[in-house]
Amino acid sequence: MFAGLVPGSNPVQFAVAAMLAVAFRVNLPVAVAVTLYTNPLTIGPIYVIAYWIGTLLVPGDSAPFSHPPEFDWSNLGVWLRASFEWALSLGKPLALGLVVLAVGLAIVGYAVVQLAWRAHVVLAWRRRKARRAVGKPR
Repeated sequence: MFAGLVPGSNPVQFAVAAMLAVAFRVNLPVAVAVTLYTNPLTIGPIYVIAYWIGTLLVPGDSAPFSHPPEFDWSNLGVWLRASFEWALSLGKPLALGLVVLAVGLAIVGYAVVQLAWRAHVVLAWRRRKARRAVGKPR
């Protein structure tokens, strides 16, 4: 989740996710796949949320908020350049907000995975116990 907010395109995010997966000894394909939550349709709202978080942490040091550029399939390069310039215009609040959001998403993602894995193991134990109880004579 953290690598999904690393500035750059998906290959950059994939590389960062792969390096972090190796460093933390976690599942590499899952780490790379999880970065896909950022895409041309979601990056605008995610950056708006990051900017909002940044303005809460750095009050008074923010540029006036302007809306992100409209997405345009026919001129993807122009849209990407305009989006990059828009992100740079938001300054420190966006930068700090991205770091805080990335760390927060990483923590939440870790907790969700741990809880889901624990639930899976507990259910497997219960199924195994129920199968053994059915097979025993009374």
